[in-house]
This record gives sequence, structure tokens and C-alpha cells, in this order.
Amino acid sequence: MTQLAPAGHSWLPRASCDASCVRSGASVAPQSIRVRLRVALRIALLLLLAPGLPLLGAPLPGRTHLQRAYCRLALRVLGVRITVSGSPIRNLRGVLVVSSHVSWLDIFAIGAVLPGSFVARADMFSGPATGIVARILQIIPIERTSLRRLPGVVDAVARRLRAGHTVVAFPEGTTWCGLAYGSFYPAMFQAAIDAARPVQPLRLTYHDIDGSVSTAPAFVGSDTLLRSVYRVVQVRRTIARVRVESLQLPGADRRALARRCQSAVRGPTETVGQGHGYALTA
Repeated sequence: MTQLAPAGHSWLPRASCDASCVRSGASVAPQSIRVRLRVALRIALLLLLAPGLPLLGAPLPGRTHLQRAYCRLALRVLGVRITVSGSPIRNLRGVLVVSSHVSWLDIFAIGAVLPGSFVARADMFSGPATGIVARILQIIPIERTSLRRLPGVVDAVARRLRAGHTVVAFPEGTTWCGLAYGSFYPAMFQAAIDAARPVQPLRLTYHDIDGSVSTAPAFVGSDTLLRSVYRVVQVRRTIARVRVESLQLPGADRRALARRCQSAVRGPTETVGQGHGYALTA
């Protein structure tokens, strides 16, 4: 279950809105036979995909291509089609990838383009099964309620970058519904500066078939993972749009780097913090 940021920690990123932000993009009532069949088929296919998850962590030749293919297949099973535009992806070693954060679906959408290890909330992988998944996916856990542990996470990311690995982080520190966005916090950018490695901003948005922004994938507020997954699989089709923005050199100022990447990801028409949004410590 997702969890709101504790009120006593003023440093934790947060956003405010209500459940009206999240709506299903399904044009058919959820109780219809067609939607029920769609949900059943997609869940069955997801279960068939699950045994292949360990392959993502196996040191196999062509592992990156395997990760991309697996993530694209998972998206297709979920009813999500992905489009990629923007700058060409440079074949560099040791890149920090940053993006806005909407959903658990972000992992598959980004993994289909630039696979790497993710910085993720530690309590989401505290159980036996989820702990195994975290080890397979080489998750870098972050304790959002413990500020003193943050430098250790930044050091871990910097070590991965120096070793030539791709690391994906969500510098908003929260999930938003997709209709509004938060500021990029600078802490994680220090890892790129310490490792002297570039940062690749990605602009990630979700849309309905008609092109309007979809909030169905949003994993926010008091959502459970199962309820969020169900909302995604009942929609006939969701479009994940990934735009690759210009690669950013680290420089020496993490705040300036965070602002540059935020500007690259947001585009000229989006304003931070406007509209409806949700926050959680993810």
C-alpha cells in the first residue's frame, strides 16, 4: 500500500489534491463482459511473464537488449503502447537517467528505452518476495523518512555510475497524477557530479487514445498496487510517450543541474505544482 509522507518531516517532497485527480480512461463500464475478459486475459499473461523476471538480473550477453524487450512485452500485455521521440540515445556508460514520477509503470516505460537500476523506496521491497525482486532488479533502496541515510544512497548511486552502470532516479521524490508536477530536488544530482557522469533527462507522459493526458496509471495517495494495476489493465489502451531530451553535463552545482534537467523535462507549457497532484514517499 502506498503511504503519504509523514507530516513531521518538512524536507520530504509532497503535493496536495484529492482522489478526483485519478480517473480510468476506460470508455466501457468496468462491469461489462468485454472489460472483464480484457482484465482476465492481461492478468493471465502477466503471470506467464513473471518467471522471466530473473533474466533481467542475469549477467547474460546482450542483457540490455533483453531488458528492453522484456519491458516492452510487459507494457504490451498491460495494454500500454510506447512511443519514443526526441534526441538520439547515446551509447554511453555510467549515465544518471532522471524523469518525472507518476506510477510503478514508469519502471517498464523507462526500462523499455534506457534500462538500468532504479532508486526506489525501501519499504516497497521489505517483504521476502519483493526483496528477491529488488535484488534481481538491483534496486538501490532509499529510506525517505531518514535524512541521515540520504548521503549513503547518493554514494551508492555514484559508485554505480563510476562502474559504468545506468541508474534511474526520480528527483521529484514523489508520484504525481500526471496533470501536475513537482520540483526536482537536487540531492540525487550530486551523484552525477561526484562521478563526473552525464545526466539523461526523459520526458514521460501517459495518454488516452484520443491524446488527452491519462491519470489511470497514477499510483498515488491511498492506492494499493493491486488497485492501481487493475485500473491500468481495464483500460483498452494507454499510450506512454517518452521524449529523450538533450544530455546534460554534470558541472559543479547540483542545484543548477537539477534546474536544467527540470526545464528539459517539463517543456515550455507545463508549470510545476499547478493543477491536481498526489504525493507519496516513493
